[in-house]
Amino acid sequence: MKNIKNKNFIAAKPHIKLNTSDVIKMLRELKGWTQAELAKHSKISTSNLSLLENNKVEIGKKRAEQLAKAFNVHPAIIMFPEYEAKDILEAA
Repeated sequence: MKNIKNKNFIAAKPHIKLNTSDVIKMLRELKGWTQAELAKHSKISTSNLSLLENNKVEIGKKRAEQLAKAFNVHPAIIMFPEYEAKDILEAA
């Protein structure tokens, strides 16, 4: 990203809060995968993925690890998006 030195320019600040379900859906869509494709990569059923993406169930350590492996990211990016926003943007 270019560093702009213009006094009239104000850099935008992140203003969206992500939760775990948002991150799962975002990473899946960035990969261009359907829920069925993510199910194959993560070994989590499509019905459970749907529940996760719609924030209907808690993720849990095992599912976070399975998804992290499928997306090739650290599990903390999925489990704690409010703390890992910078890393999520880099992964995207």
